[in-house]
Amino acid sequence: MAATDFKDYYSILGVSKSASAEEIKKTFRKLALKYHPDRNPGDAAAEEKFKEVSEAYEVLSDQEKRKKYDQYGQYWQQASGPTSNPYGNPGANVDFSNFDFGNFGSFDEFINELLGRGGARATSNSYSDFGFNNAAASGQTKGANREANIQLTFSEGFRGVEKRLSLGTETISVKIPAGVTTGKKIRVKGKGSPSSVGGQRGDLYLVVNLQPHHFFQLDEDNNLICSLPVSPDEAVLGASVEMPTPEGSVTMKIPAGIKTGQSLRLRGKGWITPKGQRTDQIVKIEITVPKNPSAAEKECYEKLKSLGDYQPRESLRNMRL
Repeated sequence: MAATDFKDYYSILGVSKSASAEEIKKTFRKLALKYHPDRNPGDAAAEEKFKEVSEAYEVLSDQEKRKKYDQYGQYWQQASGPTSNPYGNPGANVDFSNFDFGNFGSFDEFINELLGRGGARATSNSYSDFGFNNAAASGQTKGANREANIQLTFSEGFRGVEKRLSLGTETISVKIPAGVTTGKKIRVKGKGSPSSVGGQRGDLYLVVNLQPHHFFQLDEDNNLICSLPVSPDEAVLGASVEMPTPEGSVTMKIPAGIKTGQSLRLRGKGWITPKGQRTDQIVKIEITVPKNPSAAEKECYEKLKSLGDYQPRESLRNMRL
């Protein structure tokens, strides 16, 4: 990667270089929700931003990749394994996978020594034409990894599913684990590009995209979010109502005097975590009124109006700028 192509993944996510893995994870989830194509249909800029934050998270969430990235900057991919030679001998392959980069302060220092620039230390004859233990010559170069998007329904993401996918003339079966979320990558070993020199095939990475659900949503902590319509009498008097959850309805108590916008929590009824546990289901209250009340209902509301002394706008009486 040329210096001009270098991407500052920390800046893309808006975190510091000392950010913890948990902070990086939370920030990515927030940005992924914000820029997801399903929430920004037809917005090319948002789609590009979604790809950028996904790429940044893919590197910074991996401990080994982040370590290489922090140490070698724009050359971190070259320091991670076989790559094309960026410094001469066009077409020659370079295998850095068995080389000890720990002897160098940076990849630039390594290149300077390799090319005999300015005070470089003497090296042994461990390379030829910039190829260390040249993998291409020994037929061990692995094929390139590939990525593909996979669309899942909310139900499939929650429960897991087995999918049959066509890869050209090849059809494969892939098991998707329960609890995957948008941006999650699923590795399918040995289903990437073939090696040009007889080595192993690369891997296939399936990038999950959950389709929106008409009732449930996920927040940045993977809690399930939904809204519950409540009638005025239920809000005033309280009630026990049937509340949908991923496995079916449960009885939930609505406390008397609840307001629109308040939330109730059903513990352990949310999304499935990688460890098989459950997040919570957050229920947001929406007090609704009948659009076409009957004559009897209108009469009751008129009576309630005449009996009540509640002043909902009392606090606004002397409101000024």
